[in-house]
Amino acid sequence: MSALGVIGGSGLYQMPGLDDRREETITTPFGEPSDSFVLGRVGGLDITFLARHGRGHRLLPTEINFRANLFAFKTLGVERVVSVSAVGSLREEFRPLDVVLPDQFIDWTRQRPSTFFGSGLVAHVSLADPVCPVLGEALHEAGQACGARVRRGGTYLCIEGPQFSTRAESHLYRSFKADVIGMTNAQEVKLAREAEICYATLAMVTDYDCWRAGTDAVTVDEVVARLNDNAATARSILIHVLGRLPATRSCPCATALRNAILTDPTRVSSGRRTGRPKRSSAGRRPIARSPPPTSPACAWSPWSARISARSR
Repeated sequence: MSALGVIGGSGLYQMPGLDDRREETITTPFGEPSDSFVLGRVGGLDITFLARHGRGHRLLPTEINFRANLFAFKTLGVERVVSVSAVGSLREEFRPLDVVLPDQFIDWTRQRPSTFFGSGLVAHVSLADPVCPVLGEALHEAGQACGARVRRGGTYLCIEGPQFSTRAESHLYRSFKADVIGMTNAQEVKLAREAEICYATLAMVTDYDCWRAGTDAVTVDEVVARLNDNAATARSILIHVLGRLPATRSCPCATALRNAILTDPTRVSSGRRTGRPKRSSAGRRPIARSPPPTSPACAWSPWSARISARSR
């Protein structure tokens, strides 16, 4: 079981310094993840890394297969995921190179699947508090230990992209009381909760979008110019957070599906319960691990254990 999963956003395409580094490719019932997963150890603790846009930044935000990414993390036994994401600031006080730990999200996307459910299986998980409180606190402490300008709390607004905002849109988003703006995290936080994975975002501020008077509108050049500094800060925080995570989870994320599935178990298609994701390994030490019986990855449907529990 991996101590931590990391989704690397723009500028963070790899995790250097891993011991026992190896790669693993997974095919899921939802298709292919963004890239192969890089597994290794830092200070004796396991870490699993995925480049969200693929190495070489090949995928638009709308093209990312979020369901495959989160399903694959679960298959690998990952219980906690940190999403590292470049964002624009919608607040004067959130400056470029600040690290924001949002605790709320607004989904302003239009073209993306945001649930594992459907096709005969209905569930409604709670997203009132979408970020894991334990993971969020650990990241805050790690950021402070690194000397980063870290801010706990705030709302992440997720837009479809790939274009940046118009000025009218940027001012509209500010009227929503959103604090930072990005293009990827809304689907991740929803799917992580459905998979009973703890989730938190490291939002790395690169710009002020285009709302701020006297400041040029955001450009790719501006974002790229700050990505290297942001990536170095993110790596430092991730290394520091590993030792701050408890070995076992007591947060509500771990049991998010306990009362969420509404479908009568006798009405669930057998096709939702059979089959396994395909996995292959590359590197020095191929691994062969089976998901635990209660893992959402233990069958074609990640929720078979929860469905079975309802029938008892």
